Amino acid sequence: MPRHWGQAALPLSSIFDERAAVMLNDRGTLMNLAFRMLGSTHDAEDVVQDAYARWYALSDDARRAIRSQIAWLVRVTSRICLDQLTSARARRERYVGDWLPEPLPGEARWASTARTQQGDPAERVTLDDSVSMGVLVMLESVTPAERVAFVLHDVFNLPHTEIADIVGRTPEACRQLAASARRHLQRDRRLAVNAQQHRSIVSAFKDACEHGDFDTLISLLDPQVSVRTDGGGKVRAALHPIAGSEKAARYFLGLRRKKFSQEITEESVNGRPGLATHADGEINGVMAIAVRDGRITDIWLIVNPDKLQVWKGSNR
Repeated sequence: MPRHWGQAALPLSSIFDERAAVMLNDRGTLMNLAFRMLGSTHDAEDVVQDAYARWYALSDDARRAIRSQIAWLVRVTSRICLDQLTSARARRERYVGDWLPEPLPGEARWASTARTQQGDPAERVTLDDSVSMGVLVMLESVTPAERVAFVLHDVFNLPHTEIADIVGRTPEACRQLAASARRHLQRDRRLAVNAQQHRSIVSAFKDACEHGDFDTLISLLDPQVSVRTDGGGKVRAALHPIAGSEKAARYFLGLRRKKFSQEITEESVNGRPGLATHADGEINGVMAIAVRDGRITDIWLIVNPDKLQVWKGSNR
């Protein structure tokens, strides 16, 4: 499963051979990998199913010749994700408005097994830095090869020699790919606040929205704050980013006036303090919020109902 960045890498076969004897289901590992690659549970499901289909398409002799099933599946899953990332760029150019990664609640489980394996920890989304909305959004801006190299090395602990075989580059090239993605992340992480301060600022933002307190909103928002919304053409949303504290404050107060009866609750969103809006007892919007240097710098508002399915059955 994912690790803390900076630990030494081990050979892929060693990592997963040690775990194979105790893991109840390798699928959870593959789903956690694919989600970090693609930012979508639906796409991750498709990729993992494809990887398993390729495994079972092998002859019995071919499967017996493979030393580690999970290592083989990780390689195949990563290669399929690389192909998916390349084609996804063209698909997202046709997307209505901003495409944002899927928000995840703190107790999310992968959809296809939620009804049958509630007690299986391998089926739970592993929430860490690598699945925060800020990281997933940043990974959308790097090349597919950079994303794959970064996720495999910095999150899943694979050495560059193993990654080279997956992405079709030299180990040195893979090292550079991962380092390039890492530099993007490190610029943002330097000014990140601790979880308690993050939660306090999110709570104050919620209160200011509920009470229509424009001045407090301005004080909480960075002057260069960016607000991006994802409705996917299915729900009304801003088609372009909203930049600057005054515009952002007016936008959220305007939303509040239009939907006054909606409840706002504090939630864990991709492992960070965030907010959710409710209508008729159901979540219809999720806000992931980045706080740096004591102010809110980014808000990602997801209202596309296709990306909120996991919230309907989660235990928050």
